[in-house]
Amino acid sequence: MSAPSLANFIIKRPALRRWIQPIANWYVDAAGYRKLGLRHDDLIPEESQVVQTALKRLPPKEAYDRIFRIRRAFQCSISHTLLPLEEHTKPSEDVEYLSPIIREIEKQEKERADLDNLSVKR
Repeated sequence: MSAPSLANFIIKRPALRRWIQPIANWYVDAAGYRKLGLRHDDLIPEESQVVQTALKRLPPKEAYDRIFRIRRAFQCSISHTLLPLEEHTKPSEDVEYLSPIIREIEKQEKERADLDNLSVKR
């Protein structure tokens, strides 16, 4: 199950968003995953059954690209180097590709659980 998020609350309030956006940009840059060529969804742990199912539903090209990014970042980690500046992940490239599938699977599992526990009253 996904962690609760304040994102929708902040996005709906323009003044709060203008105040939070520079802090969020600094935090993402400080995290350093873009300097290794990773996207945010590459950081999602794979131990969950929901994530395993989502990875199976990825298109083959996207799955290959994900594995390539993770292996390249692992190699950079072993050699204690960062990618050249032109190979860093740009903010425009750092889009969700796995999270929507995870949300869809969680919604399907919740619906399945609700239907399994359905009781008919006469």
